[in-house]
Amino acid sequence: MKILHIANFYGPKSGGIRTTLHELGAGYIAKGHEFTYIVPGNGFYCEETPSGRKITVPSFILPFSGGYRVIRNNRDIKKLIITLKPQVLEVSDRFTLSGIGQWAGRRKIKTIVFSHETLTGLVSHYFPFSATRFVDWHNRRLASRFDRVIATTAFAAKEFERLNIHNLVRIPLGVDLETFSPRRRDEILRIELLKGAEVLLIHCGRMSHEKEPARSLQALELLLTRGVNVRLIYIGIGPLFKKLREQSKGLPVTFLGYIADRNRLADILASADISLAPGPIETFCLAALESLASGTPVVASSTSAVGEFLLLDKAWPVGAIAHNNPQSFADAVESVIAIKERTPRISSNCQHQAENYPWSSTISLMLSLHGDRPQMPASRLRAA
Repeated sequence: MKILHIANFYGPKSGGIRTTLHELGAGYIAKGHEFTYIVPGNGFYCEETPSGRKITVPSFILPFSGGYRVIRNNRDIKKLIITLKPQVLEVSDRFTLSGIGQWAGRRKIKTIVFSHETLTGLVSHYFPFSATRFVDWHNRRLASRFDRVIATTAFAAKEFERLNIHNLVRIPLGVDLETFSPRRRDEILRIELLKGAEVLLIHCGRMSHEKEPARSLQALELLLTRGVNVRLIYIGIGPLFKKLREQSKGLPVTFLGYIADRNRLADILASADISLAPGPIETFCLAALESLASGTPVVASSTSAVGEFLLLDKAWPVGAIAHNNPQSFADAVESVIAIKERTPRISSNCQHQAENYPWSSTISLMLSLHGDRPQMPASRLRAA
């Protein structure tokens, strides 16, 4: 099967979209399929990668995004689709690429769009007024332009379910369980990162407005006033990076920037005490799941999807949620510190929860949606 994926907001330092594309591609190829992905870049370029054929096309930098790029001309995309002749088209951008789905559908190509963000959440986060009618109109139009709409969590699905969208499918993303593991916990690295503190907090994610990275810093300041000897590590880059560095002067904060080496990232996540995910409109948050796979509990926003992974209704949760203010996040951090003290196996519990989300499951569900049916082994065919 020929599968083509088109995505915006992909780049050398992008997070979830980049990881998702690479994991889907590697998984499809391992199952014997052909995978090509088209992403924004400086110009036309084609290369073979472990995740499939990568084609970059001309794009422009989205203002105030910290370097995110958007494909410049959908006519170029249509020409590539005609040339590549895919049987399945996947799209990761509900805005500028939605028309491509409708165009491809008329050419009998199976089409799927990932809803990686909640439009309801984006509108409420950036505008002081309700835009329900616009959101509903956009979501209905999006669903009408593709054969299937993929939501990765119940939170992401909610705005479509409210409209009784018939072609909505829930498929969670996955986590790399080989790379991210409690086995990577390194006490020497931990001591190095702590720099004399006792509790190590990690904030891993893009430093942009909608992800509220400053909330982690604000919670740190409150924890220090409460006598908690804590240090915060920021991993990531984005438009708020410089501002946060200025605000953190004099505080026990370390900025590591974007870490391209995933093994190094996994070492740090496994050596931390708590991972912070303050983004209030996260529809999945791969960094939070990677933290759990590393054996590190998570404190997340109560209005995001992350709480769905934290076993909050169980006797032994693997994290906590907080209201979208510094006091609540500081309280949640202290509650998780207490949970860790009375739950010696919390690291294993975190890992076991992450094991419910392997990429292999995501790949199987996606291929099933695409119409792929695993062939019965020859020995079983003969027996039948």
